[in-house]
Amino acid sequence: MELVPFLKVLSEASGVSGYETEVREIVRERFATLADEVCVDALGNVIALKRGIGPEPRRRIMLAGHMDEIGLIVTRLDKGFLRFTQVGGFDVRTLMGQQVIVHGRKALPGIIGCRPPHVLSEADRHKPVPMDELFIDVGLSQQELEQVVRVGDLITIRHPFIELQNELVSGKAFDDRAAVVCIAECLDLLQGLRHEWDVYAVATVQEEVGLRGAITSTYGIAPDVGIAVDVGFGKQPGVPEGIAIELNKGPALCMGPNIHPAVFDMLKATATRYEIPFQVEISTRGTGTDANAIQLTREGIPTGLLSIPLRSMHTPIETLSVKDLARTGRLLAHFIAGLDERFIDKLTWKMPAGEAK
Repeated sequence: MELVPFLKVLSEASGVSGYETEVREIVRERFATLADEVCVDALGNVIALKRGIGPEPRRRIMLAGHMDEIGLIVTRLDKGFLRFTQVGGFDVRTLMGQQVIVHGRKALPGIIGCRPPHVLSEADRHKPVPMDELFIDVGLSQQELEQVVRVGDLITIRHPFIELQNELVSGKAFDDRAAVVCIAECLDLLQGLRHEWDVYAVATVQEEVGLRGAITSTYGIAPDVGIAVDVGFGKQPGVPEGIAIELNKGPALCMGPNIHPAVFDMLKATATRYEIPFQVEISTRGTGTDANAIQLTREGIPTGLLSIPLRSMHTPIETLSVKDLARTGRLLAHFIAGLDERFIDKLTWKMPAGEAK
């Protein structure tokens, strides 16, 4: 599968948390070419099923990557300008001067502006501009604006997908549409591999506002194992060494209380066996990803997490390595091909002999 064109289409699509219609249709169409069944659940998650060859009832593995993006929403029409707030966690420092699309009765191109520095106090010139002092200008008068824009209309950043040197790419919403690309790549590779377990590939919604799509889809699927794919803090100036993962060094396998040790061990063994570069990251609490929701659904789901190294997270210029996407998809495919009934025994917490009471 060609990864770059698919990531470009996903990146430039609209899909703010809770309003994923446009990007959902793109994902649904792509998953339909790679799976046996595709459906959209009540919350809006896209769920693709690729059946395994094992005897029924088959074990289930769920792959989850969220397709929603952080965005903005209109709060007030102010004398021909739009005031707004955020949906999800934008880095406010990056908003000033951005081009946007206002999704009103028709799509309106606009820009985010603010007061010029000449009218600011000396102290304010050296501070980030608060969101409540920013405004959007679409070039309309107040009367014209009232005809096409309402309070509650969505706003997305308008930023082109850019190919950099050394197979790096940059754009918006790579968090976490890059994971959707990896999951699609996994499904594509599974066409040529034998796998016993049923595979449920899920593009989840509303992750940025509370992991909601992962909660509902995991409950409905009830998988035996769940793997979340998300992004991690790529190595760059200002990111502490302890949490940074390097671009073009493969996905990071997470360790910590959110992760089942047997799932981690098998991911690591699979990467080693197939000579897939990987890194290890530590999370001593919840990971803040769909892995949290998967692990705590129903009576508990053995969970793993793969993190794609990403620079400039939650900005319009998120940057990653295309090679890391390919490696993540390949690791997922070979991990799934290696699952059998014996692996279930490794997921059971067994008390050592002699310690039973």
